Amino acid sequence: MTQTKKAPERKCVGCGGAFLKKELIRVVRSPEGNVSLDFVGKKSGRGAYLCKNISCLKKARKAKKLERALGVSIPDDVYNALEDELAAYDAKQQ
Repeated sequence: MTQTKKAPERKCVGCGGAFLKKELIRVVRSPEGNVSLDFVGKKSGRGAYLCKNISCLKKARKAKKLERALGVSIPDDVYNALEDELAAYDAKQQ
């Protein structure tokens, strides 16, 4: 019997939908308390995931879902970097 390895899924904090881990953007809080984007998924620290949809980011920002998931306030530059990343992703898709 051959077992196939199940692909890891994570939940988007914006919409609550389950997606494959590689389809999401990870926002990570380091042990020192710094918040940054993790495109590889290997940085150490507490992570929260967002799908690559600008409306999910806006929803998560308005309801402070990332702050609650990470337990720290999120600086505006992290939100701006997320918006830039999603805009570049949308441009690449079209």
